[in-house]
Amino acid sequence: KLWPDHPFVFRVPYQNLTGTPGNRAEYVQTPAEIRATVFQTLAGLDDEEWIYWCPDDKYPIELVVDKIVDLVSDIAHSAEASGLLFCRCKALLRRPEATLEPQPKINSFGDVYLERKGWHQIWIHQFLRVKVLRFLFGQMPERIASAKLMDALKDQVPKLPEHRLFVTRENFAIFGESTHKGTINRNCYESIKRTKIELPKWFQKPNDKYVTLGKLEGQSITTQSR
Repeated sequence: KLWPDHPFVFRVPYQNLTGTPGNRAEYVQTPAEIRATVFQTLAGLDDEEWIYWCPDDKYPIELVVDKIVDLVSDIAHSAEASGLLFCRCKALLRRPEATLEPQPKINSFGDVYLERKGWHQIWIHQFLRVKVLRFLFGQMPERIASAKLMDALKDQVPKLPEHRLFVTRENFAIFGESTHKGTINRNCYESIKRTKIELPKWFQKPNDKYVTLGKLEGQSITTQSR
């Protein structure tokens, strides 16, 4: 509903329970292990292909669609970029000297890109070339006991210099975090109820957390958790 005419066909991994295939979704049966799931979901895609990487523990709340369409057009013609995030938050906003290269880049529409030094905010929705994910997950263990461990694991993987990851200086999206320690956050619970998506039995009772990432122009909250 936020981007009704989006150009994507989503690849949705599953182990046992699949959904109904459609024009905008295809379901890929994968092993249960996280690394193998990523590799199988990317199977058949060229290393240089751009994808919309959208891990399911984040979801969009607001999108500046017209601007994001411009960004898609720009990176499609970029030979140097391997990733573009359009929600600048957390360390990318609070500690730019530690997380961002000092020299900005101006895109074909006049927007400012800042280059990320490492893997900061790699789990937020963003545009990536397939080769970036294949490399990152290829350096992780075959079996990862908990998804939470991937934060520490990614920090042990040096990012290749040729995998240049950018973030827009201005925000064009707000995302919500879905869960906390296995319980559904209240912001996600309320969003699901509004959109009339069926809740699993184990997510019937939310916690009291509201967690959002990013802000749009004129808003005062960058990362909210209450």
